[in-house]
Amino acid sequence: MKTLRNIFAITMMFAFVMACKNDAKPEVIPITIGTVETETTEVKELNLDATYAKAEFTVEGMTCAIGCAATIEKKIAKMEGVKSAKVDFDKKLAMVEYDVEKVNPDLLIETVKKTGETYSVKDMKTVEEFEADDKKADQTEAKETGGKETACKADCKMKCCAKEAQA
Repeated sequence: MKTLRNIFAITMMFAFVMACKNDAKPEVIPITIGTVETETTEVKELNLDATYAKAEFTVEGMTCAIGCAATIEKKIAKMEGVKSAKVDFDKKLAMVEYDVEKVNPDLLIETVKKTGETYSVKDMKTVEEFEADDKKADQTEAKETGGKETACKADCKMKCCAKEAQA
């Protein structure tokens, strides 16, 4: 009886191990000596004949520059029809240049809100030139922060900050 129980236990362990086996084939990555291959990303094609508008708006709810502001900036920049996007954490200001046929202010607001539940948009306005285009403002900001990005606050509970804490 004891032998039968041992055989059953070994059979169950074997079945468990074989069931969890990952049959995925390994990915073969070619390596070229003398050059570095990088991941290819799709390059957005910009319509040169399109009408581009510039929008500035305040983003509330950000807790850091490395996680929050950078995440919002990436999400907006990936949108179809967005030419450029910059989010300034210190000023809580987002600046977006977009094709008016593909993007509208409501779509920008929706994208920011979908990025995180704590983010909200205020004071959406269309401008001729961005407020941060002033080089003096950029130089002053670099002196104030020492040229470093603002890190997440110690008590930040955002997903983007949790990634930074793990690194």
